[in-house]
Amino acid sequence: MTHSRRSVLKRGGGLLAAGAATSLAGCSGAADQGSAGFDGGYAAFFTLNDWANEVAGDRASFESPVEVGRLGHGWTPDGNLAADVASTDAFVYLDSPEFAWAQDLAATLEADYDSVAVIDALADVEGDLLDWDHSHEGEDGHEEENHDGEENHDGDEGGQDDRQHDPHVWVDPVLAARMVETIATGLGEADPDNAEAYADNAAAYAEELDAVDSAFASIAESAERDVAVIAGHNSFQYLEARYGFRLHSPVGVSPQNEPSQSEIADTIELVNAEGIDTVLYDRFESPRLAETVVENSDATETMPVSPAGGTTEEWNEAGYGYLEQMTEVNVPAFERAFGAQ
Repeated sequence: MTHSRRSVLKRGGGLLAAGAATSLAGCSGAADQGSAGFDGGYAAFFTLNDWANEVAGDRASFESPVEVGRLGHGWTPDGNLAADVASTDAFVYLDSPEFAWAQDLAATLEADYDSVAVIDALADVEGDLLDWDHSHEGEDGHEEENHDGEENHDGDEGGQDDRQHDPHVWVDPVLAARMVETIATGLGEADPDNAEAYADNAAAYAEELDAVDSAFASIAESAERDVAVIAGHNSFQYLEARYGFRLHSPVGVSPQNEPSQSEIADTIELVNAEGIDTVLYDRFESPRLAETVVENSDATETMPVSPAGGTTEEWNEAGYGYLEQMTEVNVPAFERAFGAQ
């Protein structure tokens, strides 16, 4: 990956470091990195937070600064986050320009606050990252509310030239298992006394991810059709690459784009030609485009899918983590959309 933002920040301390210098005074060197007093810390967004807590078990705890109903990329932290994170023992993040705020924070911590373990969950999967498909890119961004009134904050961070890879790597359960292992390794290095427990927890969680992998593989094997439609931006390229799924989107990978009338018409034509009954939509976006496709085609229903990068009030109250979003939301939706039931 290209880590241009972090490279600049490491050389000069960065804007975040300069702006947070006063609030972080006294935090540096507050505790030696290691087992003594290791309590946990922050993870950059919902998925990493869920994984970090699964790995930590009862040895430590993590929290995410990103509010329920919002996604971590395109999010902007308040001015207190740097001080809050620097007073803890660990920060788990993705070194991706789509999470520029987390890159900035990680660079500051690494440069000035070695009491905090900085864990890049992408470190061992960088060779597996997929390029962005820019075929639908280049239109002005927008922000809208979905049908539950939750805002879509899955916005564009960093310039388009910086967005070299699709950040939604976590939707692939195989790569997710490797990322969980990376988190366990990082926690074990920061807290050696509990390293074995972290490794064991990661291994147990990997078995559950294996079940998700098997579920998607079964869908691919029994699918009646080789294409489904998602009427929204496509966060599932990693599932397509892993299982051979083909998802058609009139939008593409960026949530900033509006489909043209011709792209919508092409999508309706595809739905009719392939006998597609169920049109998918991103739960963190408005369902209006999916409803439009259903109303003007032979399809009969819409179903939500989750990019698994955030949570909703409903899912949060139900105790849904990453696994539940994949097994209770995405697996059934993919079964219906591909005719694998």
